[in-house]
Amino acid sequence: MSPEHHECQRCYTPFGQPSVTPGLPTYSVRGIGLAAGIAVGATAVLYLVAALAPLVGLVMARQARADGDPNLLLAAVVIEALMALPMVAAYLTAAVLVIIWTWRARKNIEAFPGSLPTLGAGWAIAGWLVPFANFVVPARVVANVARDSLWRRFTPDLVYVWWAAWLVFSVGERFVSRLDGRAYDKLPENPSTDADYQAYLDYYPDSLLRNAVPAVACVIAAGALIVLVRRISTMQEARIARAMPAWPTAASGWPTAAPGWPAPPVLGAPVPGEPVPTALPPTTPVSPQGAPESGGTIGA
Repeated sequence: MSPEHHECQRCYTPFGQPSVTPGLPTYSVRGIGLAAGIAVGATAVLYLVAALAPLVGLVMARQARADGDPNLLLAAVVIEALMALPMVAAYLTAAVLVIIWTWRARKNIEAFPGSLPTLGAGWAIAGWLVPFANFVVPARVVANVARDSLWRRFTPDLVYVWWAAWLVFSVGERFVSRLDGRAYDKLPENPSTDADYQAYLDYYPDSLLRNAVPAVACVIAAGALIVLVRRISTMQEARIARAMPAWPTAASGWPTAAPGWPAPPVLGAPVPGEPVPTALPPTTPVSPQGAPESGGTIGA
């Protein structure tokens, strides 16, 4: 802090303000942040598994051509669908946990002196659900939370990395899914010749190549989000902990002495080993005019 300024030039906290404004509620983000990070990481891993599912289809397509058994091609489709189900479950779980964490973190910065919220806390939830707004609003909310939680004036670069990778994954995954669907519809339903089986053998490598871009973007977005959630949660918890009272309050009082320990000293009680002061002789009351209240004359 410089005496030339009335606020911190890094985080805009006014001089002399507490770490958390008294009376405003705060929420724990450590546990929900840890759960969200685990769910996001699991989603990324399971998406990679689903993106590599065409390898299984390629192996089964080769076996189907060698055996002349088209049922193996149908089995490959069923296996790919089963490999995608765990990813969908993890994705929905991660989405719920991230939204809850974002709302709590956004509510916490309202209690941080010097913070500058740009959007209401409700956008921490609605921003993910409103069409077209979900391309911008979540990034703005997280950027705001990151600035006011990490003591930064500017948005950390990691926020931009996370959101750019997320957009590439979100848009790319839908685009690739449509391309795969159209390419699969062109395949022969009942393959019987080598050319029919060769069409399947060409489809799976192309599908694997198309899934590469969303898969890489998913890993980058997940890693950046996990680091962001961990850093923001750690800083918010530390700031909230600094605002907790270090001394007992009037409501709680001092803790009672444990069995076998001496009781705390009483104010005004004599201390063992020190001399006890003797009582002073009583003084004669004096009237407001300076003369004794009882009989007698001054100087007598």
